[in-house]
Amino acid sequence: MKNLKDIKKVYFLGIGGIGMSALARYFKSHGADVNGYDKTQTALTDELEREGIHVIFEDNLNLYPKEIDLVVYTPAIPKDHKGLFFYKDNNYELRKRSEVLGIISADRFTIAVAGSHGKTTVSSMIAHILIQSGFKTTAFLGGICNNYNSNYIRSEGSKVLSFGQDLGEVAVIEADEFDRSFHCLAPDMAVITAVDNDHLDIYGTKEKIDEAFIEFTNKISEEGFLAIKSQQSIENKLPVLDKAFYSLHDITSDVYCPQYWVTHGGYLFHVNYFGTEIKNLRLNIGGFHNIENAIAAITIAKELKISNEDIKSALASFKGIKRRFEKVFENDKMIFIDDYAHHPEEIRVFVESVREIYPKKKITAVFQPHLFSRTKDLAKEFAEQLSKADEVVLLDIYPARESPMAGVSSDLIFNQLTCAQKSLIKKDELIDFVKNRNFEVLLTIGAGDIDKYLQPIAEILKGK
Repeated sequence: MKNLKDIKKVYFLGIGGIGMSALARYFKSHGADVNGYDKTQTALTDELEREGIHVIFEDNLNLYPKEIDLVVYTPAIPKDHKGLFFYKDNNYELRKRSEVLGIISADRFTIAVAGSHGKTTVSSMIAHILIQSGFKTTAFLGGICNNYNSNYIRSEGSKVLSFGQDLGEVAVIEADEFDRSFHCLAPDMAVITAVDNDHLDIYGTKEKIDEAFIEFTNKISEEGFLAIKSQQSIENKLPVLDKAFYSLHDITSDVYCPQYWVTHGGYLFHVNYFGTEIKNLRLNIGGFHNIENAIAAITIAKELKISNEDIKSALASFKGIKRRFEKVFENDKMIFIDDYAHHPEEIRVFVESVREIYPKKKITAVFQPHLFSRTKDLAKEFAEQLSKADEVVLLDIYPARESPMAGVSSDLIFNQLTCAQKSLIKKDELIDFVKNRNFEVLLTIGAGDIDKYLQPIAEILKGK
């Protein structure tokens, strides 16, 4: 493959994906002519168009450019896709997104953030701390960071680390375990936020998931560093390298939070870092799990010898990620919060965080399940965690890359819910449902296309 600097024309198959669009923006920022295809027009593809990246939405061979240096594709593209078939058949330089990220990580000091939950927030926090501390930083994120309104961040900086090593450009990369993509990376430092049952359609068993994460840790350079959430199933199988275990509450961890307080819009908290307390850190976003995400970012920042003052300042100015505990609307009567949670553990911490902040209010949770396979594998766990809300509204399953499975529907979750009120409705009935009800705390939850309804719902609530 050509040196990335020599690539002038890049085509993306599946450009509207959150990871693909970040990579497309990377090439665009480096002067390449970037265009792409996606199945569906979204707000993100509209933004790419405004940035000068032409996107088509029809798999038509006449529309695909022929003079291309590199074609990047996502595993979500079907194998019978005409564009993919054409570029393969005609021997174009064809690479998965993960392979290109691997090439980028190989010649930069790379911090890779992996894990079943929280990796987008941790990646964004680390990138924000680096940028605010003066490092030249490139970040590839799995969500839109509100501070920069993008999933791709490029910031100039020239600060040399206090221990004398000039890293040059630092890359922060969200390391995706789907399709074992994170095995393409070559990180110098890494974070593992959690190792849970997910993507069983890819791995089959929890043991295989563990093996994949262990293999990821083997990719870390010998002189590298790993920050890993404590009490994970792979703890005793990690390679010999410099590491720190972190946690929100576990006082046996190397880094943990001894105390936190809920404040208006966020938290005030202390962190115990290897026996030394960093006091009065402030986080101006909701969700107690985000304190733990901040602890992971702090652990990396301290390893890089970034000062406590710079860490505190950066975290206080961090504005969070779109669709991660995002407060969409609030007035003196009600609150509307949206979250990307699509795994039972993510739903647990989301609903419990909301309950902690609003203990006396009725919580109504609207959930759109994501993937037939995930619903089938985790229906009982979904029902258990959703039932922590006072009322649950279930939508149809968002299929994403999957075809329907016989006997698998939202009823699998619905029939096991134990909350006081529950409803099962079609997606196109959601707006009328909201119009005809009053809410104290309304939550929308899911990784599908439920986000298309956020602004219409917000407009309805404003008029109530």
